[in-house]
Amino acid sequence: MSDFYIHTDNLTVGYSGVPLIRDISIGLNRGEILTIIGPNGAGKSTILKSITRQLAALNGTVFLDGSDMKTLSDRALSKKMSVVMTERIHPELMTCEDVVAMGRYPYTGRLGILSDHDREVVHASMEMVHALELRDCDFTQISDGQRQRVLLAKAICQEPQIIILDEPTSFLDIRHKLELLTLLKQMVREKRLAIVMSLHELDLAQKISDIVVCVHGDRIEKYGTPEEIFTSDYVEKLYGMTMGSYNTDFGCLEMEAPKGAPEVFVIGGGGSGIPVYRRLARQGIPFAAGVLHTNDIDYEVAKALAVQVVAEKAYTPIAEETFQRAAKIAQQCREVICCAKEFGEMNEKNRELALRFTATCG
Repeated sequence: MSDFYIHTDNLTVGYSGVPLIRDISIGLNRGEILTIIGPNGAGKSTILKSITRQLAALNGTVFLDGSDMKTLSDRALSKKMSVVMTERIHPELMTCEDVVAMGRYPYTGRLGILSDHDREVVHASMEMVHALELRDCDFTQISDGQRQRVLLAKAICQEPQIIILDEPTSFLDIRHKLELLTLLKQMVREKRLAIVMSLHELDLAQKISDIVVCVHGDRIEKYGTPEEIFTSDYVEKLYGMTMGSYNTDFGCLEMEAPKGAPEVFVIGGGGSGIPVYRRLARQGIPFAAGVLHTNDIDYEVAKALAVQVVAEKAYTPIAEETFQRAAKIAQQCREVICCAKEFGEMNEKNRELALRFTATCG
């Protein structure tokens, strides 16, 4: 662990002397993103507060750039680490530019007077997060999403080596979520920053993280790459899911399948069936899907939402036996919908299936 830019050694965190999570040993190098995931109340924010010295650790040590963080002065720490937490700050009579400029205080004298260079850094930081148009706005009068961007600009303004963020995308719309995460990835790549953050959006965590830490119960249950962490079985176990499912391939949640015998048979493939599967599921109509090859993009969604799925092995033509099984189910349905637009050697039997029944395209 000593080779990491930041690492924890048997860290135990909690409140009022009561341990919440024990023996936390994680590490991160510059140029990497570590994301903490886990259910609400698992202790993600508590870990971040303990790493940033906002909360005293009950046991263990946090090392930053080879030094025990307890030995660093606040000014020295602020030049290496910046923090964006979820707690609301309410600065009185401060513009957004004033708030961002607070990030320069580790570099100013006792009077906190900004130099021309400091003002250039403030301007560049606000421009980087697309917040320059807010420079003269009262910080208390802007939206939550705008505040999040201003606070990120303040963190960038410190010119740190590591940024700690607690749920940074919580108040952002889709555009600004993607812009923020793209910006973080860019800074990690170009400036070799280390990023530690907590996220609720599993799809984003899966796509942006180099390392994922899973908090469950009183411990770090799993620690590894996104490929090691994001499997359907493990995500459902981590969050104690009892309804619906997690789709690893799409990095998204799927609602629970409607109950009952299938009323509609959907002939899909190549992504053509997915919108129809989801429409039927929204309407609470149980349906069957087929014939789908097990490597087809439709297959994973159909497994989650369909009452029955008629499948064929990947890279093989649909067998007669499989075709007859699908035809039998379709015969018992009140409607057959054909979403597939093209048929080839592998799925020619689906054309026969569509022609046999009164089918409409989805």
